[in-house]
Amino acid sequence: MRSYLVVMDETEEALAALRFAARQAARSGGGVEILALIPRSEFVQWSAVQEAMEEEARLRAEAMLVQATGAIMEEAGIKPAITIRQGDPVKAVGELLKERSDFSALVLGAAVESGPGPLVSHFAGAGVGSLPCPLIIVPGGLSEDALTRLA
Repeated sequence: MRSYLVVMDETEEALAALRFAARQAARSGGGVEILALIPRSEFVQWSAVQEAMEEEARLRAEAMLVQATGAIMEEAGIKPAITIRQGDPVKAVGELLKERSDFSALVLGAAVESGPGPLVSHFAGAGVGSLPCPLIIVPGGLSEDALTRLA
């Protein structure tokens, strides 16, 4: 089964991308994979403090994923697969795309008020030619009706 890969964070544009991907997957009989990225924490002199900071970031990501998964299951009837990676976002997404060949598209959300984030900038810019699947950029300001019409 082909899946839509959605990079998820706590922003409205990420939620719009997830809703779009879930609707596309429900319509096409595919699946959704949510990728949560945990940034590497700055080096802290005491390893126990650094480990606690990283664990806190992982717990926040897991809580966000549980909430997003519940919403997608309720809305589209799809149980998404979940992947959590730590480190540089561009590198983490690129590595996952290289590891797997079952993605129908990479779905990213674009912020309404600020410029494109690092993932949109990279994958829609210098990295677009090396993608193994299509890139879909979902504007974060789309209404529910617009998302439904487009998906």
